[in-house]
Amino acid sequence: MKILLGPAGIPLAAKGEGIIGGIRKVKELGLKAMEVEFTHGVQMKNELAKNIGEVSRETGVKLSVHAPYFVNLASVEPEKIKASKQRILQSCERAHYMHASPVVFHPGYYGKYTPQETYEIIKDNILDIIDKIKEKGWSVKIAPETTGKKSQFGSLDELVMMLKEMGTKHSILCVDFAHLWARNGGKVDYEEVMKKIRSLKMDYIHSHFSQIEYTDKGERRHLTFDDTMENPPVEEVAKRILEAKTDIKIISESPVLEVDSLKMKKIFEKLGYNF
Repeated sequence: MKILLGPAGIPLAAKGEGIIGGIRKVKELGLKAMEVEFTHGVQMKNELAKNIGEVSRETGVKLSVHAPYFVNLASVEPEKIKASKQRILQSCERAHYMHASPVVFHPGYYGKYTPQETYEIIKDNILDIIDKIKEKGWSVKIAPETTGKKSQFGSLDELVMMLKEMGTKHSILCVDFAHLWARNGGKVDYEEVMKKIRSLKMDYIHSHFSQIEYTDKGERRHLTFDDTMENPPVEEVAKRILEAKTDIKIISESPVLEVDSLKMKKIFEKLGYNF
């Protein structure tokens, strides 16, 4: 199995150096992955995306993309669904030129719909996005992410069921280990989590990891390893990942980004993994 570690965004050590400088810093630090964050919108030009793709290939740093947070594929307002699809597709276009995959996104909210109604609406809209990706010939997969708030669609069971229906040729799962912890009030069997993920028979797992603060409604904010190592339990999750023997990319969403990626690297090394 192969484990790739890296930050969600430009490393703190490369502040002010842009995405290309960030990729080079990731390589320098001995990490092998980075997620490009389109948090508030997609402003990147395709020409820059192509340059980023060249640097990614040169350095061997594997890129993924996080689509803007303003996405709700189950909105009651059709124009909001249209805008959400556009944001995901814009992210996919840039990802194609950056040789980045997958494009991660938060699927949406239950709102006034039942969980089953929300499931069907979001599934149909994801299938429409996949059709448009195929029409454009973009070489990228999309990845709905397990979400951390109970008001959000995106429990592990919902997404596993959806991907079993749709298949994983064009869409894979992004499992956020911290979101699972927050959504379930700190009660998660990560051995069972890995079994469910492996049931999808994906080529590799794309994941997010950090410590997290939560309330009875779910996720509140991300924390660092210095804050706690138990929400979720870092070493236990690392052991379950190693037991699964599946290639995995682990993106640090810690406020200190690459700092916790490097700490996670040491934990895997302590458990016997050789990077």
